[in-house]
Amino acid sequence: MSLRIVVPVKYVPDAAGERGFAEDLTVDREGVDGLLSELDEYAVEQALRMSEAYEGDGDAEVCVLTVGGEDAKDAVRKALSMGADRGVHVEDDAVHGSDAMATSLILAEAVKKAGFDLVVCGMASTDGTMGVLPAMLAERLGVAQVTLLSEVSTADGKVRGRRDGDGASEELEADLPAVVSVTDQSGEARYPSFKGIMAAKKKPVTSWDLSDLDIDEDAVGLAGSWTAVDSAAERPARTAGTVVKDEGEGGRQLAEYLAAQKFI
Repeated sequence: MSLRIVVPVKYVPDAAGERGFAEDLTVDREGVDGLLSELDEYAVEQALRMSEAYEGDGDAEVCVLTVGGEDAKDAVRKALSMGADRGVHVEDDAVHGSDAMATSLILAEAVKKAGFDLVVCGMASTDGTMGVLPAMLAERLGVAQVTLLSEVSTADGKVRGRRDGDGASEELEADLPAVVSVTDQSGEARYPSFKGIMAAKKKPVTSWDLSDLDIDEDAVGLAGSWTAVDSAAERPARTAGTVVKDEGEGGRQLAEYLAAQKFI
């Protein structure tokens, strides 16, 4: 029995750049450089580790899946250079503006078409930071979800992992097929080697649009989304704040200030 692992990844605006909104109040992805979401790198890493450790009758395969414009393919290439086997890129103009609910529909249909035993997600995207997509994806696929894992492994047709909370840790398992998400504590992602970068250029990347997935355009994009941004404003500029000079009355002035702000 082979092990088919699918890793959904997202091409996000670089957090070090000047991020903002486009005229339609969707995230501006044209005016800033993009990259593979850092939290998705942990998912790729854990998928590769499970693939390398797999001891089944067949082979293990890691397929990386992304949804977005032409530039989103760079996220797939980064994952391929880390060691993933193949990529899938869903590109369609009608996808623009899709919220988490609409995106989960696209990903679910693409995952089913690609074939899977295990879906490994990051804990959230670094642009939307909602963290709900793994649960939505599991619901649409009709499989178990085991989320927010700091350790994960597969054996004997099951996925097992540890979820760390503030007061305790839980040991969890589910039968395959399943969806899991991993945290940034699951293990440092590997850097692509020169050999890996060169090998990635020869690995297959399949392109699909909505018609390939039998998805109606009205079910996705801004029109098909359940949520949308109504308004946005720039963050106010930082001010110098209040300076208290201690000339014998500094303690009293500080106390008065804290009291006025209702800090004390």
